[in-house]
Amino acid sequence: MPEAPVPNPDTAAMAAIEAVIHTYLDGLYEGDADKLAAAFHPASELRSEKDGALVEVRRDAWLEAVRARPNPKAQGLTRHDRILAIDLAGPELAVVKLNCAIPPRFFTDVLVLLKLADGWRIVSKAFRTETRG
Repeated sequence: MPEAPVPNPDTAAMAAIEAVIHTYLDGLYEGDADKLAAAFHPASELRSEKDGALVEVRRDAWLEAVRARPNPKAQGLTRHDRILAIDLAGPELAVVKLNCAIPPRFFTDVLVLLKLADGWRIVSKAFRTETRG
């Protein structure tokens, strides 16, 4: 029988990863492209599926879209942030699964983070969107 997973003892890495994730979630809610830019590596991309095809958006194009749209905080929308899992796969690699929303769109994100010379950064985001009434 396989052994149960052992909780990761690297609390400093987990705290640093959580800080990046909170910057990301705050940036989304506030529509703050500068916070989002701080969380994402400049070479990162966002990926999703549309009509069975892969959609890829470079970070800077996405940040421009964020700057152009109304932000959830200014609209008085409720936050729906929830970190579902953080998997520290090694001292320099982590995968985070979370939920967030810009109602009526609700997202599940899978973020890949690497620990680089300047700290932990999101290097890839894959996500799905569900529109709710």
